[in-house]
Amino acid sequence: MTRPIWLFPAALCALAPVLLTADDFPQRAIISRQVQAKFYLPDADRGYYRGTRFDWSGVMPSLEYKGHQYFGQWFERYDPKLHDAIMGPVEEFRTNDAGLGYDEAKAGGTFIRIGVGVVRKPDDKPYEMFHTYDIVNTGQWSVRNGTDWIEFTQRLQDASGYGYVYTKRVSLDSGKPQMVIEHSLQNIGSKTINTTQYNHNFFVIDHQTTGPDVVVEFPFTPQPDRDLKGLAQVSGKDLKYTSTLEKGQSLLAEMKGYGETKTDYDFRIENRRSGAGVRIRGDHPLAKVVFWSIRTVACPEPYIQIEVKPGKREKWKYTYDFYLLPSASGGNPAE
Repeated sequence: MTRPIWLFPAALCALAPVLLTADDFPQRAIISRQVQAKFYLPDADRGYYRGTRFDWSGVMPSLEYKGHQYFGQWFERYDPKLHDAIMGPVEEFRTNDAGLGYDEAKAGGTFIRIGVGVVRKPDDKPYEMFHTYDIVNTGQWSVRNGTDWIEFTQRLQDASGYGYVYTKRVSLDSGKPQMVIEHSLQNIGSKTINTTQYNHNFFVIDHQTTGPDVVVEFPFTPQPDRDLKGLAQVSGKDLKYTSTLEKGQSLLAEMKGYGETKTDYDFRIENRRSGAGVRIRGDHPLAKVVFWSIRTVACPEPYIQIEVKPGKREKWKYTYDFYLLPSASGGNPAE
């Protein structure tokens, strides 16, 4: 069944909502023996997501493994330019908590959002993470795919001296329930690219509410930087909810306690009621870890640091292993 989406463009709010369906957005799907995933494609005119916060590639409205759904719509209000109207293991690049060249750009000038394009800096105010800026140039996007993989490439060259070729390849393993997100960032400009990247991991496992059935496992003992407001507690290396989150409640904390090697980029999130879990690993050391959740979604957000000098290329990848808990599968979680 295709779910309708109510879209409220600003110019039409006073008139009537526009009813869209998922089929109205450019999309492709990939499938392996055990996992199937759907993607919305980058498109400046018709794309599902046209905001300036998140990288436009890899938007995933659905990933299914053995009847369990891992990603999907977690928000009520949709607008293609809303900063977080997006789904899946989507990513954001941040330089000084802004974009490439934001601090140097004058009011009315431009700066770069990797995975989005060249955007306008309207004034001299600090960068606003949740604001959608005017896009001047989206660069050149291309997408190609096979049965069990899809690859997105964006090429952008700007007069500011920043330029890059950014490629994201998402592939499903043919023999096991595993997804790998591989990245390549080639610097074709004259300025060094220095940025962090994080994956927001908008998990909505089986669309069940966030509460005691949801457990997040860290490879280190997490040390929240703020009070968890009685909504959750740290037990050993696990984050556990004390009650089901109500509408309007949220949990946000930066988690300290990780080391300097890539072995600490290794997280699990499980829904122990539905019996589905996922393990997430990265091949770079952590630069920061944030955890955020509301009633409909739970998000471990690991950051890494990336530096690419002119003429060089940096590569990194994230690996997702999907599994059923022993009570649901009769087996063991991903080793």
